[in-house]
Amino acid sequence: MKDTPQNLSPLSVGLHWLVGVFVIAMLAIGLAMEEFELRFLYPVHKSIGIILFAFIVWRVWWRALNGWLPPLGDEPRWQRIAARATHWVLLVGTLLMPLSGIIMSIADGRGLAVFGVELLAANLNAAGRVAALSEPLEHLMHTIHAVTGKTLIAAIALHTGAALWHHLILKDGTLRRMLARPITVKGEAVGRPK
Repeated sequence: MKDTPQNLSPLSVGLHWLVGVFVIAMLAIGLAMEEFELRFLYPVHKSIGIILFAFIVWRVWWRALNGWLPPLGDEPRWQRIAARATHWVLLVGTLLMPLSGIIMSIADGRGLAVFGVELLAANLNAAGRVAALSEPLEHLMHTIHAVTGKTLIAAIALHTGAALWHHLILKDGTLRRMLARPITVKGEAVGRPK
């Protein structure tokens, strides 16, 4: 079930698309929450973020076990460096987004809950109101969450553009590999999904 240069395991493909689609959705929801002050979405956003964090950790662990995939084409060195840097930004950014959100919620005294199931109780003062545990930490995590979100949007756009470039212009099989499709080189199948 390990990845090969020609074929990604079903687990790699599944984790890539699950994390990718949900991170994009969470970024869109987060932007809408900020722009339109949609407070009712906060519990849903936090719940999905906590669950997604587990899948992100799993994906990062799986990528660490399998290593980086070699490029299928003969790109110039600068493109390989840019691709590797973008992949690092995506991996670290997808870890940092939910982690900063989780720490922000805890520091703000709101605790953690997943769809109503309390994981960590809110910090309540004597009057029964939520009291921040650390306002400086909450502000720092809010800033990290916001900056990481904007960075991820740029990295996802670059990653998507590069995937389309490889597929439509270079026709080197990179996107097909990410879709668990056989890769062909000069008309011959190089590998079949396992």
